[in-house]
Amino acid sequence: MISVNDFKTGLTVEVDGDIFTVIEFQHVKPGKGAAFVRSKLKNLRNGNTVERTFRAGESIGRAQIENRGVQYLYASAQDHTFMDNETYDQFTLTSDQLEWELKFLRENMNVHIISYKGEILGINLPTSVELKVVETEPGIKGNTATGASKSAKLETGHSVQVPLFINEGDVLLIDTREGKYISRA
Repeated sequence: MISVNDFKTGLTVEVDGDIFTVIEFQHVKPGKGAAFVRSKLKNLRNGNTVERTFRAGESIGRAQIENRGVQYLYASAQDHTFMDNETYDQFTLTSDQLEWELKFLRENMNVHIISYKGEILGINLPTSVELKVVETEPGIKGNTATGASKSAKLETGHSVQVPLFINEGDVLLIDTREGKYISRA
């Protein structure tokens, strides 16, 4: 058990039988009445974000999340196969479970699997990945005075806004948290 007074961003807790990670929290001490903690929590099972208010000092369960290194092997129809790097066991996750992550996932890529009591909740991507540009319009010379950008389609099918000097075949560094261009690799 953990007190809501000890909330930290990234902490995993169990509330009403679901597993949540703390995204934001704020301790509130009104002039009249009892103190409370306002929080924004992300459900690790379905990805929904909820706002919850707890009384100050209230205790809730702490969820011990396990992170293991795995390798993404291949996709077939709606299933995506991964292999545990230590035990070489293979398991599959559906496209629905990996909706955001598929924008950045390449075959043979190493990632971390998140599990709770044997139940696989999802994967953790690195904060940035290198992806190749497969389709973009050529930049027009002399059109960069305003810091203009254009759309580029990456090898995973995800499109990002990039500077005009980026060409097809370039390898880019992409932020997986926001899905944005960082720099050339």
